[in-house]
Amino acid sequence: MTEKPNVATISGGRKVDRLLLLEKIDGLGSINAAAKALGISYKAAWEAVDALNNLSEQPLVVRSSGGKGGGGTRITEHGRQVLMLFHDLEGEFRSFLEAMGGDSARFDTFFRAHQLMRRWTMKTSARNQFLGKVQKVTKGAVNAEIILDIGGGDSLAAIITNTSVEHLELAPGVEAYALVKAPWVIVTTDETLKTSARNRLCGVVSHCREGAVNGEVVITLPGGKSVAAIVTNGSIQSLGLKEGVRACALIKASHIILAVNG
Repeated sequence: MTEKPNVATISGGRKVDRLLLLEKIDGLGSINAAAKALGISYKAAWEAVDALNNLSEQPLVVRSSGGKGGGGTRITEHGRQVLMLFHDLEGEFRSFLEAMGGDSARFDTFFRAHQLMRRWTMKTSARNQFLGKVQKVTKGAVNAEIILDIGGGDSLAAIITNTSVEHLELAPGVEAYALVKAPWVIVTTDETLKTSARNRLCGVVSHCREGAVNGEVVITLPGGKSVAAIVTNGSIQSLGLKEGVRACALIKASHIILAVNG
């Protein structure tokens, strides 16, 4: 059976039906309850939600105060519009199947085309993926600086080669993705700290979980997007990182990979 196009693979190889997750959050008003209803972990549900928010022009889901499993989670008006759009598309698809009148050859052709498009769809191991629009391109002798507006008042600066700029056809107004691996993100609680990192994204820690050696810290930005970092447990403790603490994610411009749809 062909995999649903709205199913996302997250860390650990788990799959989350993003449409169904949004529906459950909307109906239950809690991401914890939605996760239980779908048989996935709380962490897996939040990873899927963070990815959706980062790849959307506006947040689809927002959270309210409360501890793990507490507080509330709600779908935004933009999120409800997305749900309606998906349901409209499903209705159109059903009408399309009915119009084919059981023509299996056309049905197979449709799904072969769908599978081909899925092969073209980008998959990446980068934990952080931001969708934005190019604001400015400044070329140098070899490299260029790209300013990408990711929404919510935040932007990212990336340094790539001029050859890459031409290959990706980057110019003001072009839609592009910024990819950043979580271990490349530096976390600080000192918002006045001066560093050589070109990018500074500040917000509030929404997730903080220690592992055997390293831990994962997720900072939610004012615009609703989030950035994940992998830091040592020692750093988490020395910085006093926990949910609700103000923190900034520092990212070097050279650590940002840009991508566009083909």
